[in-house]
Amino acid sequence: MGKYTQLTREQRYQISGLKKTGMNQRQIAEEVGVNKSTLSRELKRNEGQRGWRPKQAQETAEARRRGRTNAERFSPESWRGVEELIRTARSFPIMKALRRRLKQRSTSRILTALGSGG
Repeated sequence: MGKYTQLTREQRYQISGLKKTGMNQRQIAEEVGVNKSTLSRELKRNEGQRGWRPKQAQETAEARRRGRTNAERFSPESWRGVEELIRTARSFPIMKALRRRLKQRSTSRILTALGSGG
């Protein structure tokens, strides 16, 4: 149990099968190879009106992933463009605007806002 990874569809179905055998959460987590808090969080977060079901849990997790706005990543070219804009910005108001725009974490929005075109 090292680096965090999201549960896979297969792990969710394995959890479902192990729950049906009567194993407790600690035993299931050990068998699946995840931390017991990860399993507990999974069972709470992806529970529906009829309890936790693997297919529904997978769909809920995928929908949550699709809805993330911070999933965009900066390419090296985009970072070079941002760094160049920061280097050439000499006034305090421009630097303040750059910092505010960087918090948006979207390459295209930052570069468009900074006038680079993206």
